[in-house]
Amino acid sequence: MKLTIPTILTLLRIALIPVLAIVFYLPYRWTSFAAAAVFALASVTDWLDGWIARRYHQYSAFGAFLDPVADKLMVATALFLIVQGHPTAWMALWAAVIVGREIAVSALREWMAELGQRARVAVATVGKIKTIAQMVALLCLLYAISPAKPPQPTPWMGEFVFHVGDWLLAIAALLTLWSGYEYLRAAWPVLVAGEHPSVDSAGGAGKIAGSPRE
Repeated sequence: MKLTIPTILTLLRIALIPVLAIVFYLPYRWTSFAAAAVFALASVTDWLDGWIARRYHQYSAFGAFLDPVADKLMVATALFLIVQGHPTAWMALWAAVIVGREIAVSALREWMAELGQRARVAVATVGKIKTIAQMVALLCLLYAISPAKPPQPTPWMGEFVFHVGDWLLAIAALLTLWSGYEYLRAAWPVLVAGEHPSVDSAGGAGKIAGSPRE
């Protein structure tokens, strides 16, 4: 397998995940700024690998698989760190909505791909807006929240940046539900078009998935 530049950037984004977690917990005054900088760098590589792939036609099956995985891992890690640093019910709810939706939509895309209907669940405009709001929110919250003990001084404009990130995360969570509904609505005709008996690879023909015999 030949590694393209976009794939290398995607691997770099995955390598930055433990760096983000370590930096977030360092007991120094610059911790929150450094954590936000690491997340910003990961976000830049996300944009850059897509641009290079389109501009220079450096596509690969491995890269197509790895890119969304890297995005979801980075977002989930940032959300977990933020909830741990600011453990409120609302913050946990928004994080649960975003992570839960990503799991559900990923499963839906995989299932539709197996049916050859992947195009039905392509990324919509609302999904792109959600992604922008989500990334800016996570960047703001990583900058404004520090879990260090004893608590570190609030970073410059930290309270204002926190409120911006808090509201944007709420908006991103609501857009997440909306875009998830759009994905489901697009896939619904295939879901209800008619279920066909599935043949168990080990048991042979005639066994229907979900039957009482299972």
